[in-house]
Amino acid sequence: MACFADGACPGCRRALDAGGSERQLTETAKALDRSRFEPHVGTFNPRGMRGEELGRAGIPVAEFPIYSYRSRAAIAGAFQLRRYIRRNHIRLVHAWDYPLNVYAIPVTRTMTSAIAVSSQRSHRQLIPGSYMPFLRASDRFAHAVVVNCEFLKTHLEQDERVPAQKIRLCYNGIDTKVFHRLPGPRHPRLRDSALVIGVVCGLRPEKDLPTLVEAFSRVSKIQRGMKLAVVGSGPELAALELQARKLDITENCVFEPSTVEVPAWLRSMDIFVLPSLTEALSNSLMEAMACGCCAVATCVGGNPELVRDKETGLLFEPGDVEGLAAALRELIENQPLREELAAAGEKQILDQFTLRASAERMAEIYAELIERPV
Repeated sequence: MACFADGACPGCRRALDAGGSERQLTETAKALDRSRFEPHVGTFNPRGMRGEELGRAGIPVAEFPIYSYRSRAAIAGAFQLRRYIRRNHIRLVHAWDYPLNVYAIPVTRTMTSAIAVSSQRSHRQLIPGSYMPFLRASDRFAHAVVVNCEFLKTHLEQDERVPAQKIRLCYNGIDTKVFHRLPGPRHPRLRDSALVIGVVCGLRPEKDLPTLVEAFSRVSKIQRGMKLAVVGSGPELAALELQARKLDITENCVFEPSTVEVPAWLRSMDIFVLPSLTEALSNSLMEAMACGCCAVATCVGGNPELVRDKETGLLFEPGDVEGLAAALRELIENQPLREELAAAGEKQILDQFTLRASAERMAEIYAELIERPV
């Protein structure tokens, strides 16, 4: 997705809409130093909010309309990608998710002289099994693989046998001009709440939101006027609403579809809970901490790299309803502790996980690979 000013590189995504990787790619492309890099973005589908955002930033977005690897379009797309790389003097191609890893990396490596960089941004147990042989082949083709947390680096080394010298670590970064603490009233749907526990995420099974709903039901009567805010869309919504009805906490729960008003919702939350069964480095968790929420998260994946237990938040075992309820109870009843952990978490994000820091690290990776290919 980057190169020196005399070239460019497409950061490839399937579609440029909502999603953590799409957002991180877009923010990285916008933040790269244009005196050194000329970013291009390539995608199977340019439609969506991120495609529009890139266009407004003056970043070229190239479409490679491939909807099946077993099609003539896939063959034609390979030659289209080769032409695009040559015509724009692209020196490095960085694929940002696994469908592009298995397509763009072999094409780049076998049909061009550009450096091929792949990404691993989640645990591979979440990737469909049909992709795995091709993904492992792309590991061998790639000059380097970028991961966004130490957990994934270890996962690739130990479970996938990717050589350590091929892996590059670049933590996600967030835009602290957008995500920051800002005193003021809560979101209108939470305005009368005494204390808000919440989450912002896709409503998918691996987020394990039933554990959060159950834990909230066990502490909801500790303080009058408490609310649980679940912000996001996905296939689990109906089940979560049914669970809330069965637990008789519907009046205490607010379900809000995916929205662009994420900062306003986060600033309305006192405690942010991420109960995921698996996680890499969560943008939502970083954004919540930057907005001044006290963070509670499962001790899985990259979560402990953000939440140091009893220092920048609290950790609990995945699926442990009572453990989560105990953590929430402690924070509800101990306001000074809640505020202390929130302040420490906020400082950590502002010091270490800014968009600028992430873009500078990605630039270092690109420059190193261009100057000294692996």
